[in-house]
Amino acid sequence: MPGKVAHTGTFIALAVLGCWVAGTVVLMQWHFSFANPLVYLLVLVQMHLYTGLFITAHDAMHGTISPNKSVNNIIGYCCTFLYAAFWYPRLYVKHHQHHRHVHTTQDPDYYDGSFWRWYFQFMKNYLSIWQIIWMAVLFNILKIWIPQPNLLLFWVAPSLLSTLQLFYFGTYLPHRGEHDNVHQSRSQKRNHAWAFISCYFFGYHYEHHDSPDTPWWLLWRHPSKSPQRGDF
Repeated sequence: MPGKVAHTGTFIALAVLGCWVAGTVVLMQWHFSFANPLVYLLVLVQMHLYTGLFITAHDAMHGTISPNKSVNNIIGYCCTFLYAAFWYPRLYVKHHQHHRHVHTTQDPDYYDGSFWRWYFQFMKNYLSIWQIIWMAVLFNILKIWIPQPNLLLFWVAPSLLSTLQLFYFGTYLPHRGEHDNVHQSRSQKRNHAWAFISCYFFGYHYEHHDSPDTPWWLLWRHPSKSPQRGDF
């Protein structure tokens, strides 16, 4: 990884992490009204930042945040834990299994079924009972100091919604159906603004499988190689 890109990758990872921390801290203290439409916009902003945490952790799994392995892994651990107490080494193994066995029975991200069946199978593959217990305990501790509506609306809801965002744009749409290419994936039509808003350029999914060492923030510059482009 060239030095300039390496330093930029670390800066961008810390910026995403910092935005999530700042937004969460501020929103946990906000005395809001459900009648305020800004509330619901900020739920979506938080959802997008949660998705950014996971995408940043994903880049760490490919070693594209920093050439310093310790820095790379520390950021990965932090992002997966803050996202929903995921254990980074477990995600690392499963994600690389996905790349090695994409669209097969050995692919933990693939399921030959309807959207919701696939989603619940996807979540079952990654969630653990200890993770759920930890999040429940943490929620009950945090509500001692933080109003429960704030926790539910700006901590719990965005995290859950972002799992749908990640799954829909980063797994379901790119990998559903049959494919006639080596990466068993398709990409969305080239629209960089929508590609960023929808899932941090992960709709350019063939490009990601074709060049997994390209960080998310450079995927839009990767040559448009996908032989199958969808309408999403």
